[in-house]
Amino acid sequence: MSGLPSVSMSTTMSLFGASEWVLLCVWFIALFWPIFYALRHKTSLALSITVSLLLGYLIQYFVVFAITRGWIGGWLWWDFVLIPNRALDLAWFHTFFSAGFLHGDALHVLGNILVIALVGVPLEQRLGVRRFATVYAIGLFGGSFAWYVFNSASSTPSLGASGAAFGLFGAYLAGWPKDEIPFPLILIRKWPVLYIAMFYFGMEIYRAYTTMGLNQASDVAHMAHLGGFLAAYLLLPIIAKNGPYELGVEDGGPSSTGSERSRLNRIKSSMVDISKLQDPWTSRGLDIPRAVRDPLQSLMASSDEPETRIAWMEHLADTAECPTCNAPLGVVERKNGPQMQCSIEPEHFLWPE
Repeated sequence: MSGLPSVSMSTTMSLFGASEWVLLCVWFIALFWPIFYALRHKTSLALSITVSLLLGYLIQYFVVFAITRGWIGGWLWWDFVLIPNRALDLAWFHTFFSAGFLHGDALHVLGNILVIALVGVPLEQRLGVRRFATVYAIGLFGGSFAWYVFNSASSTPSLGASGAAFGLFGAYLAGWPKDEIPFPLILIRKWPVLYIAMFYFGMEIYRAYTTMGLNQASDVAHMAHLGGFLAAYLLLPIIAKNGPYELGVEDGGPSSTGSERSRLNRIKSSMVDISKLQDPWTSRGLDIPRAVRDPLQSLMASSDEPETRIAWMEHLADTAECPTCNAPLGVVERKNGPQMQCSIEPEHFLWPE
């Protein structure tokens, strides 16, 4: 989020002509179509938000060009930027959120897009779409509200999605700090979320101190960054409760670029809970072969993750035989997760069914 020079209050939607309304409608379509597409086709919401922000900024850039050519008059976004001294008025409350879809310059929007793409995509895989959307909204509002608190008498407009971007750092730090994600921190490589989040948080504390504590001017809303970070950090445990992944789980973290993690996530979402099932030998009234007792016990007790279940099933398949025809066993992946089956006739041995 960044601050802009004050703008005359005479430039409002009530004064729009046809050209202004057309451009405003185009801006709304550019913002919401990628998000609508992602929700309808179940693609990444984080990536769709980056597309929305980029398209929205391109419309902003065109509006500046249109103003210089005299095609439209005034500043188009006056009703959507956050202005602290009017923000608590019910008529302007929406600006706590709408300001997050506007940016001051290209570096501003590109910096936010980088964070939302690299941090938001793996965080979305951890949380799921609905919880991720909640975290994003909390970071956005938390950043805007923090800026209001520290500048409540100001009439200077502010805008940007930096509060939401920093909220992603805070949420990820609260949930899975040991996940490693690709990020250009000194070098472009995978870094633990703990290092990335604390580096950015520490830098913002220092910058906020130099601008506020030493009374230096800045066009960057550092308190908004800290507000978004802290709001998402504090509320993440509540949001993530009963989510797809346990908080703090250490499994290497989802990859924001690879297809393997996506495949394993799909398997996990549909896996049968085998800890509540009878093993395939006992269910047939047979004694469990001595050679498979220990690996079978491990499989039944600790195979909540697809990688672990597949590994133990493959070990069992190498050790055991089909109890009906003595043929080798194999492991196949189906919609309800991995299954062991007879390599000759699946009807002889198929578990879990």
